[in-house]
Amino acid sequence: MHLGAAMFFTDYSMTPGELGTALEERGFDSLWAPEHSHIPLSRESAFPSGGELPKKYYDAMDPFVALMAAAAVTKTLKVGTGICLIAQRDPIQTAKSVASIDQLSGGRFLFGVGNGWNKDEMANHGTTFETRHKLARERIEAMKLIWTKSKPEYHGEMVDFGPMMTWPKPVQKPHPPIWVGGAFPYGARRAIRYGDGWMPHRVRPQYANARDKIPEFRALLAQSDRDPASVPVAIWGAKEDEDMLKADRDAGVVRVIVSLDSAKSDVILPQLDRWAKLLQKVA
Repeated sequence: MHLGAAMFFTDYSMTPGELGTALEERGFDSLWAPEHSHIPLSRESAFPSGGELPKKYYDAMDPFVALMAAAAVTKTLKVGTGICLIAQRDPIQTAKSVASIDQLSGGRFLFGVGNGWNKDEMANHGTTFETRHKLARERIEAMKLIWTKSKPEYHGEMVDFGPMMTWPKPVQKPHPPIWVGGAFPYGARRAIRYGDGWMPHRVRPQYANARDKIPEFRALLAQSDRDPASVPVAIWGAKEDEDMLKADRDAGVVRVIVSLDSAKSDVILPQLDRWAKLLQKVA
């Protein structure tokens, strides 16, 4: 089982290069950057985890820029969006960003995607909240064609473009793995339909522990004629608990991801040292 870490990179946090280097030195396998283009002050959408929306959500850097800074100073560390809000992004431009970072990192990019919760934010991008799931699916399908075809075209209900030529293509073939975020059952079903992995949060107020849903997820995979080994599970929101991590490992979770505060190295590095010791016990 691998260990990843995520941070909302801001102008008051560690830099992506600093954190990426520290993670690689301590045996972490991946660095993840969340995304919010902005937070509308109307604030009509409740924060899914409950309570007030943390300040870092307002201040987050662009994930592709941040992750490239980390990839540039590391050699083996994977870098991933956790998650990219594809329902708010143009698929042609996003496909180019994914392929570019995969090229420049030497094939170390993980494409974590999700459909979002902030209705106000989506509306500013011209996205209708009620149809965001269909839009996200079509955008993923279109991007797959852009990455794998020399003259891709896509004709859906919400995404439509004729034959084009666009490079670079990703290093990873057929494309970087698509890790689909979201809870069971809907996020899991989206992962089965168009993903290469399922990446739920461990616990949110309205959902059970994600690990407990893995048997049901694998049953859905079998019903969909997909090999369970082809759609692994990574759990977001790791706890500093050896027994919990061992239970994750024994359940077949391939990666757990630690959510770090947007803080400087004096706060973060001692935490990473503790996690590195735990990793040695459970990996």
